[in-house]
Amino acid sequence: MTDIPALKLKNQICHSLYSATNALIRAYRPLLDQLGLTYAQYLVMLALWDEDNVIIKNLVQRTRFDAGTLTPILKRLESKQLLTIAKSSNDSRQKVIVLTPQGKKLAECAKKTPDNITSQIAMSQEDAKQLKALAEQLYSLINTNLLGEIEQG
Repeated sequence: MTDIPALKLKNQICHSLYSATNALIRAYRPLLDQLGLTYAQYLVMLALWDEDNVIIKNLVQRTRFDAGTLTPILKRLESKQLLTIAKSSNDSRQKVIVLTPQGKKLAECAKKTPDNITSQIAMSQEDAKQLKALAEQLYSLINTNLLGEIEQG
């Protein structure tokens, strides 16, 4: 046993974030099952419903999935006929992701998902916005520090 506060599980921000993320994903699961999507596929579809006909590099930036993670998700969504992956007409080295009519139509089915999640969580809009802002700030700080280390290393 240790008396070092920094090594206490109850003091770890990472544990709280990990637990909250897992709980949130579990809450999404029944809603996404109705859409035939996993949580990761849902995030990709959200990005594409926001902006369609994008190169993979753009989708990597917007979803924050690395290309190795994103590629199998895209292939699975393509096999579900929700999107197509084609060579860019501007640069044959680039792949363009385009929603199919079925993929566009799925947005209509998914439009109530955010409200359904919100109704399950007794959190004020103000707290939710603050939580989102703090999570974005944490992501930015960690990402900036990691990029700085890579550039120095």
